[in-house]
Amino acid sequence: MKIYTKTGDYGETSLYGGKRVKKNHARINAYGTTDELLAHIGLIRDQKINPIYQDDLVEIQDRLFTIGAELAADPEKTKLKRPNLYQSDIHFLEEQIDKMEQDLVPMKNFVLPGGHQTVSFCHIARCVCRRAERTVIDLSEETEVSGLIIIYLNRLSDYLFVLSRKFSAELKAIETPWKPRKENNS
Repeated sequence: MKIYTKTGDYGETSLYGGKRVKKNHARINAYGTTDELLAHIGLIRDQKINPIYQDDLVEIQDRLFTIGAELAADPEKTKLKRPNLYQSDIHFLEEQIDKMEQDLVPMKNFVLPGGHQTVSFCHIARCVCRRAERTVIDLSEETEVSGLIIIYLNRLSDYLFVLSRKFSAELKAIETPWKPRKENNS
């Protein structure tokens, strides 16, 4: 398989199914941002973390490929074979969030991202996940998109936030609460 095809040299690309669209099409933005998120999660997975989380992150990356395949498919080609996202994938995220939260101190303030590189990677992935969610919502305003994709991305951003807090605790990183400054009347 050749890496370069030269078919995208003029600002167009092919959807799964063959239809050509502009590279700035809402569908391309949606699966491109999902792909970016997938790469950021790989960066988290490459850190020195508990192997349990690495396994979970591999599972999440697999689901993101599933989402990417769905988003990259020509919606007019309904008989294309592609992997599916299920409600159980969302339940998986919720179960992992609940497990991690059991050992965490309840939040009283928003938390400033940082404290440890691994924690910061989680926050970056969370922000990219929120952007992916927004791009998928934009796409859903033009064409039908599975609601499970939007729910999954929403829940994944929650998972990444809780994972950042879990890593802060395990790595003994300082969580810096955000405390709005008091306005002075000068």
